Amino acid sequence: MKGYSHKTSKDRMLRIVTVIIGIAINVLLSYVLYKSGLPIYLDTLGTIWVSMVAGIFPGIVTGVLTDTLCLAFNENAIYFAFVNAIIAMYGAWFARNRNIKQVKDCLIFVMMMGTILGLVSSFTQWMLLGGPQNQSTILILEKLGVSQEYVRFALFVIVEIMFGIFSSTISLMVVRLAISVFPEDLRMRIKNGGWRQKPLTPDEITRMDSLSEKINYSMRNRIAITFVWVSLAVASTLGFIGIRQYFNNAIKEKTENAYQAVEFASYIVNPEMIDEYIMDGKDAPGYLETEELMYHIRDNAPGVRHLYISKVDKDGLISVFDLDEKKEYEDRTDLDLLKANEPGEFLPLYEFFAPYHEQLLKGERIPVIEMRSPANWTATVSLPIMDDEGNCVCYAFADVSIDYIADYMQDFMLRVILSLLGFLILIISYAIWTTEIHITYPINTIVAMVEEFAAAGGEQSLLDNAVRSMRRIDIRTDDEVEMLYHTICNMASDQTENMRSLRRFSDATLKMQDGLIITMADLVENRDSDTGAHIQKTAAYVKIIVEGLQKKGYYAGKITPKFISDVVRSAPLHDIGKIDIPDEILKKPGKLTDEEYEIIKTHTTAGKNIIEKTITRVGGESYLKEARNMAAFHHERWDGKGYPEGLYGEVIPLSARIMAVADVFDALSSPRVYKPAFPIDKVIEMLQEGAGTQFDPKCVEVFLESLPEVRVILRKYNEGVTP
Repeated sequence: MKGYSHKTSKDRMLRIVTVIIGIAINVLLSYVLYKSGLPIYLDTLGTIWVSMVAGIFPGIVTGVLTDTLCLAFNENAIYFAFVNAIIAMYGAWFARNRNIKQVKDCLIFVMMMGTILGLVSSFTQWMLLGGPQNQSTILILEKLGVSQEYVRFALFVIVEIMFGIFSSTISLMVVRLAISVFPEDLRMRIKNGGWRQKPLTPDEITRMDSLSEKINYSMRNRIAITFVWVSLAVASTLGFIGIRQYFNNAIKEKTENAYQAVEFASYIVNPEMIDEYIMDGKDAPGYLETEELMYHIRDNAPGVRHLYISKVDKDGLISVFDLDEKKEYEDRTDLDLLKANEPGEFLPLYEFFAPYHEQLLKGERIPVIEMRSPANWTATVSLPIMDDEGNCVCYAFADVSIDYIADYMQDFMLRVILSLLGFLILIISYAIWTTEIHITYPINTIVAMVEEFAAAGGEQSLLDNAVRSMRRIDIRTDDEVEMLYHTICNMASDQTENMRSLRRFSDATLKMQDGLIITMADLVENRDSDTGAHIQKTAAYVKIIVEGLQKKGYYAGKITPKFISDVVRSAPLHDIGKIDIPDEILKKPGKLTDEEYEIIKTHTTAGKNIIEKTITRVGGESYLKEARNMAAFHHERWDGKGYPEGLYGEVIPLSARIMAVADVFDALSSPRVYKPAFPIDKVIEMLQEGAGTQFDPKCVEVFLESLPEVRVILRKYNEGVTP
């Protein structure tokens, strides 16, 4: 066992080395392709190879860690980790359910793999990265000369799928070559290195999975679902907190920039000139110079999209300075907002400002105001501009675009989701894998072996085989499951040994019972020295007949292994009733009188009474009831003319019908003081004549079909008699 464990440790190391080699192949190919700009995806080759050789979980590990390491030279690599994970799952499924040597299966593989690569890659690039990232792909789309966005995207998807199919074809060819030269024994060691028990064959895995289907809640599914929910909950919570914090900090930073902008604007605007600016507009002295300075302030305030000066009126606002919005925001706002207001132009008060109108009229500072519309989400900060006497003459306003920040956060969230998706798949696959090898398959295997042990019943050889099979599972999970396994193995082994001991005791008891039966029968036979090994011969003949009936399929509902055992072992007691017959009648050498014959006939009822008393005293009916039947009815006839009760046909117990043939055959074929032994041919003829009248014809049939065995018994016991 130590040697086996050592080998298992080496196999696990082989799996780790395989994963490392797969990652190295992927990273190297990814680096070469990234630097060369070739639009193919050979950086999945290692993932496909590992998943087909080692299985699904090592394949997923290879794929996810590959894209993680590729971050060193490609900042977008992590977004494709989940693609590598999907490829690993499909590769492992293909290796398990398809034949890599079949051209048809390989064509299906490259088409499916290429489609997966093309679709996922194109959607990720278009939605996340703003379009194709590879220069070769960009050149192809430009040569096609398509300007419509949707058509361009559709062509991009088709191009990516074609590149994916081409890449998958090359990868599969390389993997096929690698697997063909890879030693089969080494491949199996790598594949089975993850087991914590005797590796299961595909058929055994299917059987174990079917056991899980019988229960409502599989432990594997329950743990996997738990891992999924926990992972999603943790990722969602941390993501929400992080994104929310970033969002709040971004708004705070932008509003602080806006406050600085309005403060600078309040410094450069001359409050004494406000009325003149309103009256004369850009013709007023210093207006254009002040406007230019405000543009300079706005352009150097990050996040500020709009800067303007307005005088508060009882009915609304009067524009003083209104700068055009930054070009970067023009495609994100309404046309009305893009149009700059002329100096002196009256502006109705926005609904968002209405609650603060009184404060504005009084020249008080108001909080940041958020304004939302279908096309805008803006935060506005304001600062009153005072004249020398401390009166508010106007307000400086600055707008910050929050919807821009929100859109950026959506893009950021998508990037986070794609970055975490590969690791989420890795976590889920680890949960399923570790649950299967540490819990599900070991427990299901134990269940299957326990069922096999239970099905063995009392058959010692089957019990021994079941225990050996259970030991061969060799579960090594190093936890409670392994402890349970060893406990069940020890319990099964102890129970098997107890059954062995009980069987030995039972066999000894049966031998003692058989000895008592033979002794009782010998007591009778010794009184009638004329019978000459009668009990041994009749017992042998009974065995021949009952086994012959079983082989022919006669009386299948009656003849069971227990019936055969009971009949053969009880046969010596069929004449036990003769113990009540007086010696002068039992040993009389001549012909019996009618009165003496009637007395002889009573040995059947006497035997029945003796055995029934024994059954009553020792409770052995299940064992001795056939002895009672044979003792009572072995002189009954098939035609109903026998004694003691005149039973007929199948009303006569089967054991008695069997004994009738055996008893008469021995009586006819053996010498007696009152007659010589009949020739065997004559005896056969007499049995044939009695079939259907005196004897059960089926019993005669199988007996005569076994004449070679019968002759052996005759030679053994009838010395001097020619069989």
